Amino acid sequence: MNYERYTRPNVDEIFAGKMSKYALAIAVAKRARQITDDMQSDKGKVCDKPVIVAVEEFKDHKYSILEPDVDD
Repeated sequence: MNYERYTRPNVDEIFAGKMSKYALAIAVAKRARQITDDMQSDKGKVCDKPVIVAVEEFKDHKYSILEPDVDD
């Protein structure tokens, strides 16, 4: 992916209101860190930024976010 042509995905498209935006931000950050660690251990080079790759993975539903049920 060439991130100069990257368009910001619609947040509702990613999780359809099932979770908080905070949970999405944390999940993307954690996944981006995993991608960075994998790149360093494999010494591979990726054209895209890890955050963009992570967002695309969540957008394509390759990963899902589990949130605990909160009792008020």
